[in-house]
Formats: sequence, C-alpha cells, structure tokens
Amino acid sequence: MSKHRPLKAVELFAGIGGFHLGMAAANIQTIWANDSSELAAEVYRSNFGEDSLRFGDITQIDIAEIPSHDILTAGFPCQPFSPAGKKQGIRDRLRGTLFERIIEILDKKQPQYFFLENVKRMLTMESGYHFRVILDALCALDYFIEWRVINTLSFGLPQNRDRIFIFGTRINSPQSYLELLENHSVFLTQSDVEAIQVDSQLQSNFTPILSSQSKLPNWGIAYQRQMYAKPIPPLADIHPRKKLRDILQQESEVDSQFDFTPDTLERIKQSKAVNRYCNGVEILYNQGGGARLGYTIFGINGITSTLTASTSRHYERYRVGNKYRRLTPVEYARLMGFPDDWCRIARIYDRYALFGNAIAPPSVAWVGNRIGQKNIACNRDNRSRLNPSPEINAGDLNLTATTAGGSNPLLIAKVG
Repeated sequence: MSKHRPLKAVELFAGIGGFHLGMAAANIQTIWANDSSELAAEVYRSNFGEDSLRFGDITQIDIAEIPSHDILTAGFPCQPFSPAGKKQGIRDRLRGTLFERIIEILDKKQPQYFFLENVKRMLTMESGYHFRVILDALCALDYFIEWRVINTLSFGLPQNRDRIFIFGTRINSPQSYLELLENHSVFLTQSDVEAIQVDSQLQSNFTPILSSQSKLPNWGIAYQRQMYAKPIPPLADIHPRKKLRDILQQESEVDSQFDFTPDTLERIKQSKAVNRYCNGVEILYNQGGGARLGYTIFGINGITSTLTASTSRHYERYRVGNKYRRLTPVEYARLMGFPDDWCRIARIYDRYALFGNAIAPPSVAWVGNRIGQKNIACNRDNRSRLNPSPEINAGDLNLTATTAGGSNPLLIAKVG
C-alpha cells in the first residue's frame, strides 16, 4: 500500500464484501459500497455495520452520492457487449451493460486506481473481443492497465479458482513503457520479470488494442489504447499450498444433515472406480468411470474445483474417513479465505452461492499491499521514451472529463 496517507476505497457489486475484507487487511479503508442483492447486503451489513452499504441498482444511484476515493473496486457481472457496436464508439459498445456504469464513475470521480475482477473466460469470449472492448474503454480514461489471471491456489486456498484481475493506475506525466511497468505493476514479481525477459524492446511490441483478433493470454499491459500481452507462468505461491483435508472441520463438528453415506454407498454400486486426479482434484468414483464432475465422488487428498453459485455443486459428495458427505458452509468459507461465520445470518442453503460468487480476500490483500510500491525492476538499458499515440478519432471516443476545477473539458485519451 502507499507509504503516504491511507487509501480509501469504494466497492461496487460488493456481494458479501470480499474486496472490503481484503483491502482492510492491507490497511485500505472501504468508505462506500453498493449491491442490489438483498441477501448479500444483509450479510455485508452484518459484518461491516448497518451503514456500510448503499443498497440499490447502481445505474439508478446518482454518481454524486459516491464519495471521493482513491481506489474503485468491483467484481463486475460478465455481460456480453453488442457486436453491433464494433464499428461505433466506445460508449456504443458498452451501452446497456453494468460495465458502462463503472466507466461513468471512473470518468467523473477519477480515482487514482481501480481494481476489477471477473471470470477467466472473459479473455476468450468471442476471441477476446469483450475483453479488448473493456481495455479500450479503460485506456481512454488515462489509466495504465495491467491484467493477470490469478489462482487462489497461490494463497494457500485448496481450490482451483482462476480469476482475471485488472488493475489501473491513473497516469499524469509521460513515462517510458519500462517506467510504467516498473513503477505501477502490481501483479508481476521479480521472478516473473526474469522469466518473460522484459527489456527495452517492450515498446516495439505494443499494438492497437482493437486491432487484434486473437484470444488474449494470462497477462498483459495497456496504455493509450495500445497493449502488450504475453503468456507467463502461474503466480508463484504467496502462501504455502494446502490440500482439502487441511481445511476440513472436525467430524465431531459436522451436523448429520451433511451426511450422504447410505445413499452414496448405493450410488457406488452403480459407479466405476477412478482413483486419479484431474487438475488436482481427487476423483474416487464416477458413474461413467471418467473424470467429468457429474455423478462423481471426490476425495480430500487433492483440491476442489472452482466453487460456484450453482445449486448442484452444493451436493457433491466427498469421502471423509468412513463417511460420505457434502462440504459444509464453514468449509466453503475456508476455501474462499473468509472467517468461518461470515455468512451466519443466511440460510445454510444460500451460503454456498454467496461464497461461490465472492472474491477471495487473501488475493485482494496481496494486491492491496503492493499498490503504490515499486514491486519489480526491469532491464534498464536503452530505455525508450513513450512515443505519441496513433491519431485517435475524438468522435469515436465521445468521452470528456473536466479539470480538477470543474471546467475546461479534456479529451480523456490524451495524445502525447
């Protein structure tokens, strides 16, 4: 986190407060939050206070009501962008999506940073078109942007959960591409830099964001509507890895309502033994003998697949000792990095979906502690200054902002 005054954050699409909890661990105060789910709002308020969340549709809330802040956080819904907007301006591509509201808030409030999260498949939807639209819109607001696919496994959570993190830093002065990366990267470690050999040739590898037609890799950066993307190794472990067995409750603590032993023993008679691992998940039996998750009985010596909001996932069976049972909400909380009693006010049935929709706070805390820090050093030989951007059609942008004094409209995507 910044060495200066403590940063203040707002949390959009807050859910049960994964960003809030993670930011707090990095000494970043969340001063305003919003969500439109009544149940998620109840859980949020039960943990952070009655006045901690503004309930309602974010598109119907006056942006002036949102307080000034240093960082905007959001686990925004994944919505398709209209293909009809491909030949139109940025706002036309985003129109009707909740992401458009994020752009409007960033445009008007102009926080120094933003931190967004979404599902990994956003990188590949329509060959990356959806993600490139997002990058292009964010770049038009004068942010240096970095993205990376992050897995909860790196934070000691035994769940195979890939999410794309997108971080933006507002840039107010010209910098070389290497300076931008060195000064503002939050997702790269020094070992990453050495593995991908970032050097003075970085500038020559930037291309216009919307010119690409291919799926995007797991890491990249963008600025002034140009981007550079490259596959990199998974993030090295920040905390020691764990197995599912390491986070289970004591069996004496598990209520009998989670026990499926008699029914499962009957199911096993119709199943085939598998006894192997698939993406780290231990599979003991499967109705068809394969590795697909349907009608599967799992072991606890590996990890879990991605927790989701799907109700069918709540009833997956695990062999724990001599019993066969589903995981408890407490175990779901631990798989996501939340305190055991976080969703205590919700029905047991509903807690699974609440956790499945959340962001893992330990991963947020790791990023939060790196904000405003110089986290990497690149090869500094023959550094080249930032070239002016290609000519930008202002009519295509249709985005303006005002100076701090509230006058003199500026073209958001500066040239040079």
